[in-house]
Amino acid sequence: MNPCLAVSVRNISHQFAGFSALNDVSFEVERGQTMALLGHNGAGKSTLIKILLGLLKPCAGEAIVLGKSHSELKQRADLRIGYLPENVSFYDKLTGKEILSYFAALKRVTKPRVSQLIEEFELGYAQDRALKTYSKGMKQRLGFAQAILCQPELLLLDEPTVGLDPMASQFLYGKIDELKRQGCGVIVCTHELSLIENNIDIALILAKGKSLAQGSLAELRQNSALKTRLTSPNLAGWVAQEPSLAPFYADDALLLDLESKAKVLQLLMSECQAYDFNLKEPTLADIYHFYMGQNKQSEVVN
Repeated sequence: MNPCLAVSVRNISHQFAGFSALNDVSFEVERGQTMALLGHNGAGKSTLIKILLGLLKPCAGEAIVLGKSHSELKQRADLRIGYLPENVSFYDKLTGKEILSYFAALKRVTKPRVSQLIEEFELGYAQDRALKTYSKGMKQRLGFAQAILCQPELLLLDEPTVGLDPMASQFLYGKIDELKRQGCGVIVCTHELSLIENNIDIALILAKGKSLAQGSLAELRQNSALKTRLTSPNLAGWVAQEPSLAPFYADDALLLDLESKAKVLQLLMSECQAYDFNLKEPTLADIYHFYMGQNKQSEVVN
């Protein structure tokens, strides 16, 4: 296996009592790279995470995690893998410090690391308080601290920012960026596409256990053929001045594919002396909804 890879999944399939949860899914995540794992409820995201954690053995295909196969994962407790589930559930009567110390003992992590993370996640003022007194954001920070106790080489996060305010979400994504710079591979399951868009390197879109699309944002934009919107208060005048812009003009915007964008921009600046315009690239949400729509259409046809 390529030593630069944190995860290599090849043709994974899995069934539960005849139901296909995953169907021939393949992807790779490099060390120092963040992948968004996207899909509707029941798309197969949780099944895939359980396979990567070594909790499920796939019915077909293979998953290599930090250079280890499924059978090796179960035998290697020293592998540095961190996991934050969607619903953080700890013992309400224990204090924050006791909870981190408990997991540190399980992961064979030293006590100084516990103290470091309590300070790093700004929980020092509440470390001796019972968890039942913690807010949602405090519990999420504690859960994230638990996930990175072992200084992971692979971090798996399931809806890490659900219910958090923008400041708390920004704090967690800042921590993810720190881990990336240290060479950690990160996989994030989320429905909050606008939040994660600027914090990922690649995305994998699943629907009913199948991979619909994967790649960087630039690759997904190109493959989906979604258009860039160019808008300006002066746009109608420019189109009247330069008729060759008319084929791109619709809905008070110029709709440009990758091939036409450079040509139109050059034309606007050279012929119309136009510089006051706004370009809006397709967002991750646009891309997600495009592929989901394509999938629904194919289901109807079939």
